[in-house]
Amino acid sequence: QVQLVESGGGLVQAGGSLRLSCVGSGRSFSTIAMGWFRQAPGKEREFAAAINWSGGSTYYADSVKGRFTISRDNAENTVYLQMNSLKPEDTAVYYCAARRYHSIANYPEEYDYWGQGTQVTVSS
Repeated sequence: QVQLVESGGGLVQAGGSLRLSCVGSGRSFSTIAMGWFRQAPGKEREFAAAINWSGGSTYYADSVKGRFTISRDNAENTVYLQMNSLKPEDTAVYYCAARRYHSIANYPEEYDYWGQGTQVTVSS
Protein backbone atom coordinates (compact mmCIF):
# COMPACT_ATOMS: atom_id res chain seq x y z
CA GLN A 1 0.00 0.00 0.00
CA VAL A 2 1.26 3.47 -0.93
CA GLN A 3 -0.20 6.74 0.30
CA LEU A 4 0.55 9.93 -1.60
CA VAL A 5 0.32 13.55 -0.51
CA GLU A 6 0.81 16.41 -2.97
CA SER A 7 1.75 20.00 -2.19
CA GLY A 8 3.04 23.09 -3.95
CA GLY A 9 0.03 24.19 -5.95
CA GLY A 10 -1.17 27.78 -6.03
CA LEU A 11 -1.91 30.83 -8.12
CA VAL A 12 0.74 32.08 -10.54
CA GLN A 13 0.82 34.47 -13.48
CA ALA A 14 1.37 33.23 -17.00
CA GLY A 15 5.06 32.69 -17.64
CA GLY A 16 5.73 31.89 -14.02
CA SER A 17 6.89 28.70 -12.32
CA LEU A 18 5.74 26.30 -9.64
CA ARG A 19 7.20 23.14 -8.19
CA LEU A 20 4.86 20.40 -7.06
CA SER A 21 5.94 17.76 -4.54
CA CYS A 22 4.48 14.35 -3.83
CA VAL A 23 5.54 12.50 -0.71
CA GLY A 24 4.86 8.78 -0.62
CA SER A 25 4.62 6.39 2.28
CA GLY A 26 5.39 2.73 2.12
CA ARG A 27 8.59 0.74 1.86
CA SER A 28 8.11 0.04 -1.85
CA PHE A 29 8.26 3.66 -3.00
CA SER A 30 11.76 3.40 -4.43
CA THR A 31 10.81 0.42 -6.60
CA ILE A 32 7.77 1.81 -8.37
CA ALA A 33 7.07 4.16 -11.24
CA MET A 34 5.35 7.48 -10.60
CA GLY A 35 3.30 9.88 -12.66
CA TRP A 36 1.65 13.27 -12.64
CA PHE A 37 -1.80 13.79 -14.14
CA ARG A 38 -4.05 16.80 -14.29
CA GLN A 39 -7.75 17.48 -14.60
CA ALA A 40 -9.30 20.76 -15.63
CA PRO A 41 -12.97 21.56 -14.91
CA GLY A 42 -15.26 19.69 -17.27
CA LYS A 43 -12.42 17.67 -18.78
CA GLU A 44 -11.07 14.18 -18.36
CA ARG A 45 -7.97 13.48 -16.35
CA GLU A 46 -4.93 13.69 -18.62
CA PHE A 47 -1.36 12.52 -18.41
CA ALA A 48 1.39 15.08 -17.84
CA ALA A 49 4.62 13.28 -16.94
CA ALA A 50 5.99 9.99 -15.64
CA ILE A 51 9.23 8.64 -14.22
CA ASN A 52 10.48 5.11 -13.74
CA TRP A 53 11.57 3.61 -10.44
CA SER A 54 15.17 4.80 -10.60
CA GLY A 55 14.60 8.18 -12.20
CA GLY A 56 16.59 7.12 -15.22
CA SER A 57 13.69 7.29 -17.63
CA THR A 58 11.05 9.97 -18.02
CA TYR A 59 8.17 10.64 -20.39
CA TYR A 60 6.10 13.75 -21.04
CA ALA A 61 2.88 14.72 -22.74
CA ASP A 62 3.46 16.87 -25.79
CA SER A 63 1.57 19.71 -24.13
CA VAL A 64 4.16 20.04 -21.34
CA LYS A 65 7.34 18.83 -23.01
CA GLY A 66 10.15 21.35 -22.69
CA ARG A 67 8.36 23.23 -19.91
CA PHE A 68 7.83 20.62 -17.17
CA THR A 69 10.42 18.38 -15.54
CA ILE A 70 9.66 15.33 -13.41
CA SER A 71 12.23 14.05 -10.94
CA ARG A 72 12.40 11.92 -7.82
CA ASP A 73 14.39 11.54 -4.63
CA ASN A 74 13.96 7.99 -3.42
CA ALA A 75 15.82 8.69 -0.20
CA GLU A 76 13.08 11.20 0.63
CA ASN A 77 10.21 9.20 -0.93
CA THR A 78 9.38 12.27 -3.00
CA VAL A 79 8.54 12.99 -6.62
CA TYR A 80 8.66 16.51 -8.02
CA LEU A 81 7.12 18.29 -10.97
CA GLN A 82 8.92 21.50 -11.88
CA MET A 83 6.63 23.59 -14.05
CA ASN A 84 8.07 26.53 -15.97
CA SER A 85 6.63 28.92 -18.55
CA LEU A 86 3.16 28.22 -17.23
CA LYS A 87 0.16 28.99 -19.41
CA PRO A 88 -3.51 29.59 -18.49
CA GLU A 89 -4.33 26.24 -20.12
CA ASP A 90 -2.17 24.52 -17.49
CA THR A 91 -4.82 25.42 -14.90
CA ALA A 92 -6.05 22.17 -13.34
CA VAL A 93 -5.97 19.97 -10.28
CA TYR A 94 -2.70 18.05 -10.42
CA TYR A 95 -2.57 14.49 -9.12
CA CYS A 96 0.38 12.35 -8.19
CA ALA A 97 0.02 8.64 -8.93
CA ALA A 98 1.98 5.45 -8.32
CA ARG A 99 1.89 2.11 -10.06
CA ARG A 100 3.08 -1.27 -8.79
CA TYR A 101 5.67 -1.69 -11.52
CA HIS A 102 9.11 -0.33 -12.36
CA SER A 103 8.24 0.99 -15.80
CA ILE A 104 6.56 4.15 -17.04
CA ALA A 105 2.91 4.33 -18.08
CA ASN A 106 0.76 7.18 -19.34
CA TYR A 107 -2.83 6.01 -18.85
CA PRO A 108 -4.68 6.63 -15.57
CA GLU A 109 -5.94 3.04 -15.42
CA GLU A 110 -2.36 1.81 -15.27
CA TYR A 111 -1.84 3.48 -11.89
CA ASP A 112 -2.84 1.93 -8.60
CA TYR A 113 -2.54 4.71 -6.04
CA TRP A 114 -3.53 8.37 -6.18
CA GLY A 115 -3.03 11.48 -4.10
CA GLN A 116 -5.79 13.93 -3.25
CA GLY A 117 -4.65 16.53 -5.78
CA THR A 118 -3.36 20.09 -5.59
CA GLN A 119 -4.85 23.06 -7.44
CA VAL A 120 -2.73 24.99 -9.92
CA THR A 121 -4.21 28.20 -11.31
CA VAL A 122 -2.43 30.23 -13.98
CA SER A 123 -3.77 33.73 -14.60
CA SER A 124 -3.38 35.52 -17.91
